[in-house]
Amino acid sequence: MNQLRFMSIFAYAGLAVCLISCGGQHPEKNAPDTTVIVDSTVVVKTATPAASAAITTPQQMMVVRHKVANFSKWLLSYEEHDSMRQANQIHSYVIGRGLQDSNIIVVAVKVDDMDKAKAFSKDAGLKKAMQKGGVTGAPSFAFVTMTYQDTVTIASDVRSWTTFTVKDWSAWEKAFTEGQQERLDNGLTVRAYGHDADNDKRVVLVVAVTDSAKAHAYWKSDMLKQRRIASGVVDDPQRFIFRVVKRYK
Repeated sequence: MNQLRFMSIFAYAGLAVCLISCGGQHPEKNAPDTTVIVDSTVVVKTATPAASAAITTPQQMMVVRHKVANFSKWLLSYEEHDSMRQANQIHSYVIGRGLQDSNIIVVAVKVDDMDKAKAFSKDAGLKKAMQKGGVTGAPSFAFVTMTYQDTVTIASDVRSWTTFTVKDWSAWEKAFTEGQQERLDNGLTVRAYGHDADNDKRVVLVVAVTDSAKAHAYWKSDMLKQRRIASGVVDDPQRFIFRVVKRYK
């Protein structure tokens, strides 16, 4: 049975949570694979591919990742503090749980004002609310501009959230879109992508994993390595695999 190894480097591009993969790898590096196979094989069969419901209007998001002592207790506390988020023009979107450790939580929220969101992330009231909910350790925050989202419903709820750096955003995006069929053939369906809110060379990519064995093999393949090189990726991908457990409208 395939095992997914958790990568915790969120990089400063940390949710969308439609939420995760075509990472980055330096052409001169032979870095070890940073992806861990899921603990049970994910294979989703569909008769025909689902039609795209793409949104290309940029969406500002904040993505938070942290560990909790008890998920049920944390979720209750999180939802009790919704008015705090609303007051800061922050709207719940997606919650996910890590596949390797289900107490590692990723929370993606939509934001109307990025400056307010950044200030909120440092607010003492938020820190207190997190402590009440049983958050352990220091949370990581990422502020992201998602430039593409596919909102069509698909069968798989497993996601890969990947961050990496590119030489040029536009060149990367063009090369990336040309590889769509290749990703589909290898068990990956793009759900969203964008970049750090303050640095468009720091890419964020969210894909659905529809076949974990194929996806894992593809992430390690020379085929993907060459595609990364051609698209201007300059570092190794940092990948976090999780399962979507709750969506908000």
